[in-house]
Amino acid sequence: MKVVTFGELMLRLAPNGYYRFFQDDQLQATFGGGEANVAVSLANYGMDASFVTKLPAHAIGQAAVNSLRKYGVDTSDIVRGGDRVGIYFLEKGASQRGSVCIYDRAHSAIQEAQPSDFDWDAIFDGADWFHFTGITPALGENMVETCKQACIAAKKHGVKISCDLNYRGKLWTREQARAAMTELCQYVDVCISNEEDAKDVFGIEAENTDIYGGKLDHNAYKSVAKQLSEQFGFEKVAITLRTSLSATDNDWAAMLYDGENYCFSKEYHLHIVDRVGGGDSFGGGLIYALLSGKDTQSAVEFAVAASALKHSIEGDYNLVSVSEVEKLAGGDGSGRVQR
Repeated sequence: MKVVTFGELMLRLAPNGYYRFFQDDQLQATFGGGEANVAVSLANYGMDASFVTKLPAHAIGQAAVNSLRKYGVDTSDIVRGGDRVGIYFLEKGASQRGSVCIYDRAHSAIQEAQPSDFDWDAIFDGADWFHFTGITPALGENMVETCKQACIAAKKHGVKISCDLNYRGKLWTREQARAAMTELCQYVDVCISNEEDAKDVFGIEAENTDIYGGKLDHNAYKSVAKQLSEQFGFEKVAITLRTSLSATDNDWAAMLYDGENYCFSKEYHLHIVDRVGGGDSFGGGLIYALLSGKDTQSAVEFAVAASALKHSIEGDYNLVSVSEVEKLAGGDGSGRVQR
């Protein structure tokens, strides 16, 4: 099975451990980005994963490409050109101090890319699945059009499409997001959202829920999933459910709606090492599970377990295997030493 993902790959600069910005004189340099994170997950699960973006043809751009090739991601359709790699600065939160993310991505190669840079018919040759997120069209009108052309080509080639709504208020307004995503979601088969995205993008809100007070009414999300499905004709709607007790401790679960059944996963209590990429690891796990033929309940259990494990791993990428995920999904969350 071949999965194509499309988006921005950024340089991540973060202080050591839980230091604040420039509390010491070092920043750790790694790479990450929503759709690239999904591709790495899928490659680690043994799938043929291809990531598409545009990156400069200089040493930093090549380092970004190499960070994906290291894990077996196909980078052959990455377009080279432009002047800069987008950057994001991450300060990891702890206890009651939340994490902070600062973007420095204006005029990056992918933000200034044009729809004509990508030959989608060639890219989707032999593909089974296409994944993008709401972050990519948020980069500009040119990226809205590029995503639309990608979706049209994917449909022409019989490729399933998934989209993680991933609203980012630092990139665009709710009004801009609603206009663009309303257009793009007409092509989407599997929609992924979190507790806030459906409200921020489409104004669809779960009742009896206070995400800041640690109160989620899981049954209220049945209505959210049903409304999303009815509005856009999605085959499946996944909603991740994060109860944030603090920056360090979260409860984590999800629901997957298939048009008939509302399947809730078991809930995990997470003691977080690094939460960035947690939603992307859920997406990667869900795509793998669905392409592997798992039923609705098994698919959401696999995806949530994959994401739970990601929260224990430094960096954007989820570096776990299918067997590790299935072990946790099967009930072994003891964390005992394996000898």
